[in-house]
Amino acid sequence: MSVPRLLATDLDGTLLRSDGSVSERSVRALRAAADAGIETVLVTARPPRWLDDLAHVVGARGIALCGNGAFRYDVLQQRVFGERTIEPDVVAEVVADLRSELPGTGFAAERSTGLAAERMFAAIHDHPEDLVTTSRIEDLRDAAAGKLLARNPHLDDEEFLTSAAEVVGDRVILAYSGSGGLAEMSAPGVTKAAALEAWCAEIGIDAAEVWTFGDMPNDLPMLTWSGRSFAVANAHPEVQAVVTDRTGSNDEDGVAAAIEAILR
Repeated sequence: MSVPRLLATDLDGTLLRSDGSVSERSVRALRAAADAGIETVLVTARPPRWLDDLAHVVGARGIALCGNGAFRYDVLQQRVFGERTIEPDVVAEVVADLRSELPGTGFAAERSTGLAAERMFAAIHDHPEDLVTTSRIEDLRDAAAGKLLARNPHLDDEEFLTSAAEVVGDRVILAYSGSGGLAEMSAPGVTKAAALEAWCAEIGIDAAEVWTFGDMPNDLPMLTWSGRSFAVANAHPEVQAVVTDRTGSNDEDGVAAAIEAILR
């Protein structure tokens, strides 16, 4: 197999095992790739605050494109150095329409400063100790939302996500990364693929020289953009259908296996 210049991997369900850990095999494979001069980028729906314990698996630059592409995060320095956020007026409109059409929906926002959430959202979702709470997410104007989150405990996951997508239309991009019933909304044009393409352009790497790894529908734009794409064995059927290659499951260290194959 030809050797890529850059490896971009999703985290949850892809590089990380089902318990959220990174295996020693995966750490060794990623370090070997870095030693061979291959760039590594983490591309994930996770917010910056969920990446600080993964400094041992990022490449030499320590870069993560997170929040489904909303944030550029230097994991080693623990700092956001780029963001593409949703306009506050758009947040207000989308939230108002979802409240009207899907009563009982609660909201939160991932921001460069951390997570902010409505009290009703916080009551049904895990959150950090330093959570900023409010009765109405649109009233918080101290920092813009990179990712707007919505959940409705009164509807099943598929019903809520399908209905929410119809309500928001093209005002935001609604993605689903596998977290039960959680609608994840980004500004128009903000996807994992767009973030990865922009980063690669800045460091002089073409799509044909990139390998990507993923498991869920929010990975599809990234997987179809890159020269080679890998679905882990546990990937969503839509992902399995479009990739150029397949590898073992996340619990079988499928990403590591693919990397090892090119470094032999």
